[in-house]
Amino acid sequence: MTPEIRTERLLLQPYLPADEEDFVAFFGDERVSRWMGDGPEPEAETRALFGRVFTDVYATGRFDVWAVREHGRLVGHAEIKPTEVSGGHELIYALAPAAWGRGLGTELAAAIVAYGFETLGLHEVHATVAAPNEASLAVLAKLGFVHVRDQPEEQGPVTRVLTVTRPGTEGAQP
Repeated sequence: MTPEIRTERLLLQPYLPADEEDFVAFFGDERVSRWMGDGPEPEAETRALFGRVFTDVYATGRFDVWAVREHGRLVGHAEIKPTEVSGGHELIYALAPAAWGRGLGTELAAAIVAYGFETLGLHEVHATVAAPNEASLAVLAKLGFVHVRDQPEEQGPVTRVLTVTRPGTEGAQP
């Protein structure tokens, strides 16, 4: 079961069914979704994704997915999940434009990385970021992520694969 995580300014908790409209609005905002997957999806697909969070992810314990709240309002989305692209567990996070520029991205990403190391027992956490997404690249650099390789995409920019290693485990086998 996805646990609740508190940071200085944020509350990460499992989504509630009542979050559907906020989820759809969040993922429907092109300023957010342009950096996620293949970009903005039709509303029906976003609603289906929201449903799968409950029926596929939470119901089976596949991985952790959080609604990110500030002062009770949904301001972001976060996940940590196994992925073939990076060859391990990947950090995924996004914030609404109203939450940009205040250090919340760093706070959020740091909390998920700490969860990966301390709770999941991971030796590494990976991230994939579109090369033009300078804000996310800067956040991850602050947290010690290093560029591992580039992955060209069929249509669109190169995706950067980045990794941070758990302190004290450099060179250890996962």
